[in-house]
Amino acid sequence: MSPKISLTRYLVEQQRLAGHIPPELRLLIEVVARACKSISQAVNKGALGEVMGTAGSENVQGEIQKKLDIVANEVLIEANEWGGHLAAMASEEMDSIYVVPNRYPQGEYLLMFDPLDGSSNIDVDASIGTIFSVLKKPEGNDSVEESDFLQPGSSQVAAGYCIYGPQTTLALTVGDGVAMFTLDREQGSFVLIEENVTIPKDTQEFAINMSNMRHWDEPVKRYIDECLQGKEGPRGKDFNMRWVAAMVADVHRILCRGGVFLYPWDKREPEKAGKLRLMYEANPMSWLIEQAGGAATNGKQRILDLQPTKLHERVSVVLGSKNEVERVTAYYSGL
Repeated sequence: MSPKISLTRYLVEQQRLAGHIPPELRLLIEVVARACKSISQAVNKGALGEVMGTAGSENVQGEIQKKLDIVANEVLIEANEWGGHLAAMASEEMDSIYVVPNRYPQGEYLLMFDPLDGSSNIDVDASIGTIFSVLKKPEGNDSVEESDFLQPGSSQVAAGYCIYGPQTTLALTVGDGVAMFTLDREQGSFVLIEENVTIPKDTQEFAINMSNMRHWDEPVKRYIDECLQGKEGPRGKDFNMRWVAAMVADVHRILCRGGVFLYPWDKREPEKAGKLRLMYEANPMSWLIEQAGGAATNGKQRILDLQPTKLHERVSVVLGSKNEVERVTAYYSGL
């Protein structure tokens, strides 16, 4: 039997062999992973831990917060603020950035996270997760400003998610492919289960909220309609539809077996570019997908090339198996 390789050992070996994981970044990733273990424990307790239901408050997007949203946000902040690796953090659940207090040493990295993606799944015991993204703090600035976070997704130095489902699994990239780790509760650590995750270029599976069809742009309607026509239609093959109502779960499925995920702009809120958050969801997930051989666009251009203009900016998302993403993007171009 091959020895179990822990996340810590994996990162240390990557640091030694490739040298592209600086020691401070390695330690930061380990701290985030430990925070995810704590969140996993809270999720597993469910109602027994008195963390179910709504908190009676709204986040900056005007969405009703669940108790676990707040718990997860606090866990990530408390775990990361004192280690000396970070200058500041930003969260989907907070109005503005959280600068590391003066009583702690300040590091060179910026951490962004969606503490609990898929909140609507909490009370029905369906998969949810934590998404995170790491940037370098711009050089030459002693203080930290919100503008320091407004970097394109191509500037990320680490990104990943932790999904809390039948197993607790961590997916991670530092720009050299995607690795997956599953939490071994007996050992108390994340254990490597797969390296160099690869998404097939073709698929027969799509994920989208079909109830919004009447609100979509014509290119998305065209694409989904062709999928629904199956073998008798222009695609010449049958498709299956999946929708977990948690981006982290849909992306995890795509990394495991391929597929395409769409959360497009719709006409109900025409002034908003989309529903998902560029900084906390789209950028880290797009980088993971690209590192696994897939593609990610907003329908018109590569998501990782988008220049953010505000902390809680929204975006349309089409990501997954490369050939399907390119087809949707071509439809937006009128091809």
